Amino acid sequence: MSDKNGGSGAKPDVDALRAEIKQTRAELGETVQALAAKADVKARAKEQVELTKAKAKAQVHEATEKVRGVAANAAAVASDKVRSATSQAGDKVSPALDKVRETGALDKAQEAREQVRRNPVPFAAVLAAGVALVGIILIVRGRRK
Repeated sequence: MSDKNGGSGAKPDVDALRAEIKQTRAELGETVQALAAKADVKARAKEQVELTKAKAKAQVHEATEKVRGVAANAAAVASDKVRSATSQAGDKVSPALDKVRETGALDKAQEAREQVRRNPVPFAAVLAAGVALVGIILIVRGRRK
């Protein structure tokens, strides 16, 4: 028989037995704690929820960064296109402005503006006549119904 089963060998030391019992108790306590943790469904569910929350937050952060990068890129592209369109428009406006100056239409428009500034009564009279005409039309339409 073996030493542990009370065989014919030398008897174990009491201190050694106590140390072995202490270690066995510690191992048993750890095993019980592990089993209790597995049996605690509520705590495991909370851990799973926390893990899922952390994953979701990480995914949201990653998606946000990706969207910000795409938006910055789109803004840069749009800015380049606006600059290009502005340059092209400027190139087209210059010849048109030169043609307007050559025909004298710009001078005539400035003269008309000055004339209205100097004598605003005809302009006001035309405006009043237009308002009166609109009023008369509305009155006549109202009587038809």
